[in-house]
Amino acid sequence: MFFDSRRSSILATNGMVATSQPLAATTGLRILMEGGNAVDAAIAAAAALNVVEPMSTGVGGDMFALVWDNKERSVRALNGSGSAPAASNIEELTEKGLRAMPDTGVYSVATPGTVHGWETLLDSCGTMPLSKLLGPAIDYAENGFPVSDIISFQWQQQLGKLSAFPSGTEMLPNGGTPSQGDFVKLPTLAATLRAIAEGGSEAFYTGPIAEKTSAFVQEHGGWLSVEDMATHTSDWDDPISTDYRGVTCWECPPNGQGIAALGALNIAEGFDIRGMGAQSPDAYHHLIESMRLGFADAFQYVADPRKSNVPISELTSKEFAATRRALMNSKTAMATVPYGQILNGSDTVYISVVDGQGNACSFINSVFSNFGSGMVVPGTGIVLHNRASLFSLDPNHANHLAPHKRPYNTIIPGMATIGDELHLSYGMMGAFMQPQGHLQLISNMVDHDMDPQQAINALRFMVGNNNVLLEEGLDSSIARDLQSRGHNVGQITGYNRVSIGGAQIIQRDPDTGVLRGGSEPRKDGCAVGY
Repeated sequence: MFFDSRRSSILATNGMVATSQPLAATTGLRILMEGGNAVDAAIAAAAALNVVEPMSTGVGGDMFALVWDNKERSVRALNGSGSAPAASNIEELTEKGLRAMPDTGVYSVATPGTVHGWETLLDSCGTMPLSKLLGPAIDYAENGFPVSDIISFQWQQQLGKLSAFPSGTEMLPNGGTPSQGDFVKLPTLAATLRAIAEGGSEAFYTGPIAEKTSAFVQEHGGWLSVEDMATHTSDWDDPISTDYRGVTCWECPPNGQGIAALGALNIAEGFDIRGMGAQSPDAYHHLIESMRLGFADAFQYVADPRKSNVPISELTSKEFAATRRALMNSKTAMATVPYGQILNGSDTVYISVVDGQGNACSFINSVFSNFGSGMVVPGTGIVLHNRASLFSLDPNHANHLAPHKRPYNTIIPGMATIGDELHLSYGMMGAFMQPQGHLQLISNMVDHDMDPQQAINALRFMVGNNNVLLEEGLDSSIARDLQSRGHNVGQITGYNRVSIGGAQIIQRDPDTGVLRGGSEPRKDGCAVGY
């Protein structure tokens, strides 16, 4: 059972870009056709998405990337996420009566990591100057672009959020939220992107932009300072991985939640998912329960490993997965899902690019919730993310709020290899849908031999706090079967399908170099190649 996209996988050999908006996809493709590599194209597409899909991503957010170097046969992971301001203080919030981090407003703002991440990635792996790569985005912001269908729907849902501060009008072109086909210009964002193009990350993290950003946050009682901006850095990390039936699946390490996907894959590998059949009640039940266990462990242990002890090797081990798998019952859903015991010793954009030389960049960029914190820095068009909302106010939790600490982060690029060859560059936007999307995409392709577009079209489940949402179109007998096993089942329909994830996949044949791409039909984007 598939989403009726009437799309087939796109084929090319010289390069391919897949993302959630056609103008951004073709921006990346243009860079490839002009001689840029996968990293160059990913950054150009990400910058364009800041303009044409501004509720989802931007320079006020975070980014992560996995990079495949085809000559070196290696995967690298870049963490371009920001940390809590130096003045962050749990006691200050609890004294105000807060029991959890706010979802919006000044306390939800962490230091933006995107721009430094772009520059760090480009300096190490790119070939073109940032000024060239930001050119198309600047052009769309200055001279305008037509708003596409799903993006207009998401924009219209955020009128109240953008109205909370006067500067939110910078994201309300022509005095309101745009409809499909409206022609929009974002001049203050254009000026910010032009400053970054001319001055690099220094122009964002120091000088007038940093001063305006910190002054705005502090004016409303927040903590972000010019010193927080000036001292921000990105980090190259060793990626983490696991083998799923001969396919090595790669993720960025914590503070991202990719480890939840790897844990779920390890658990699911112990079952004959292929034999159960695609989208059968048995397959759904075992994948859902595997994902619930993966989330339980991630929510307990994922934090900034530079500030907290995160047991990465234990959480990704087959032995640990076996102990978690033992909790599952093939006929009954777990009533509660405890996290595993380690023995001591919203919204987002995703971009997949593979170039003609076989290099790949799996790239994800986000302001977290739609329009992030709801704060737009006056005169800049910068939407500040609300990633700090994912901190815990429990001082004993690994992910507790602390100065210079990165929070649990939902955005996770994915990559897969077979032997020493690139197999897939893939990802899925959608907050906590992301790791369960990775699980379902990999299972669809590995267990059920689907091609990229089929794997994306396949109807999905989404595990929530106390329920499982099934996508409209599944046979009602599946829902009844899962309910009989104890699952609290709901349905997701219509435009709300965007919350069930926005996936992009590019697959590479190592023998022929043929690229096969699929793009999320529940959003406005596409895969394009040449």
